[in-house]
Amino acid sequence: MFLIVGLGNPGRQYENTRHNVGFDVINIIGRECSIPMTKDKFKGVYGEGNMSGEKVILLKPKTFMNLSGESVREAAKFYNIPSENIIVIYDDTSLAVGRMRIRPQGSSGGHNGIKSIICNISTDIFPRIKIGVGRPEIDLVPYVLGRFPKEERGIVEEVMETAAAAAGVIVKFGTEEAMGRYNGFRVK
Repeated sequence: MFLIVGLGNPGRQYENTRHNVGFDVINIIGRECSIPMTKDKFKGVYGEGNMSGEKVILLKPKTFMNLSGESVREAAKFYNIPSENIIVIYDDTSLAVGRMRIRPQGSSGGHNGIKSIICNISTDIFPRIKIGVGRPEIDLVPYVLGRFPKEERGIVEEVMETAAAAAGVIVKFGTEEAMGRYNGFRVK
């Protein structure tokens, strides 16, 4: 069983923002795998279903980004999911728009949602799919809470579709296979 977590902030005012690309990818996976995101538990909204022949739980924490780990910990504990089967999808300001990177483990890289998850599950060993949102020329918080300009939105949507496919590869074949297929992915 896998827990696939998309990071973001709850509420209409955060929809389609850079910080919510993780939520957007979960919505894509839910739609493509016919997994309705209708259950409310684990301090989040979730759905259960199948992806690539495996049982998956899709989760969007409602705790706000900086406390995402509380939701992840509760869901992982309830379903007894090991950390290496927790896939986290989120925004990364160190990657250009149109880029995506997959890692099997590592530090938070300064991302508060990842810091919270590491703290709450007591390990940094979990696969992650990072979606590039670009480096801000302004303060970080208004940048990540802002929306993509029109010319970037289509690029990001293509990356999010690819991230959803990469999550399926991780579930079916493992993180190393997904890294081989998708690291270096770039929308032109």
